[in-house]
Amino acid sequence: MSTRDLHTLQSETTPEGEQTLIPGVRPITIRDRLSHLMDAPMRPRAAQKPLDIGLFDEAARNQLDLF
Repeated sequence: MSTRDLHTLQSETTPEGEQTLIPGVRPITIRDRLSHLMDAPMRPRAAQKPLDIGLFDEAARNQLDLF
């Protein structure tokens, strides 16, 4: 990069300070962030209880009273 290229770079002032804008790279928008969150798998809102009944009951598999 030459000294001439340094003067042509654009910058913007943000709450964090002066930031240089890179040509060809667009900033991440709120729409991009929301789209990324919508593409993520769903997470439970509360802790899930174990399914200890029927086919999935691992404690029932340990019964030895049949023999």
